[in-house]
Amino acid sequence: MSIDRERVQRAVSELLAAIGDDPARDGLHETPRRVADAYAEFFRGVGSDPVEHLRDSLDVGEQTGEVVLLRDIEFTSMCEHHLLPFSGVAHVAYLPGAKIVGLGRIPAVVRTIAARPQIQERLTDEVADALVQGLDPAGVLVVVDASHGCLATRGANQSNASTVTLASRGSLTEPVARAELLALIGERVTR
Repeated sequence: MSIDRERVQRAVSELLAAIGDDPARDGLHETPRRVADAYAEFFRGVGSDPVEHLRDSLDVGEQTGEVVLLRDIEFTSMCEHHLLPFSGVAHVAYLPGAKIVGLGRIPAVVRTIAARPQIQERLTDEVADALVQGLDPAGVLVVVDASHGCLATRGANQSNASTVTLASRGSLTEPVARAELLALIGERVTR
């Protein structure tokens, strides 16, 4: 889906006027275009199918055994409640079934889902569901840890707070398996 940049520019101009400023003044006259360009980047995931990143998975024919865990996948998204950014890391684990995927594909799934008006709880669930749909794994665990602009800059003014959400599917819903993965996520190995 393509962002209607002209429409965004008109809306930003109207917003600037609505808050009592002059959208034509020095310093603001290019703001509507800059916001439209930024929104095209921020919301590039609208209408995109994150499962497409998993289409070129490798069929290994049988369950490969151990879990695959990618930690600290950085992302930024826009809160659908206030259109303010939230950012953090996603930790994504899956227990392969008959399919595996290149490791770079998992961050692509996270980035696609994050690049739309979003809430963290849904983002976490949608990443887990995309992996289930695209790879048919024996289990999935997704943990997202993010800081929210709306929490930091308005209302509660909690600039150091972060929110953690978790979604699990299949065999990784089992408490022992989840606990082991959560320990691995928190563990930092020095090299």
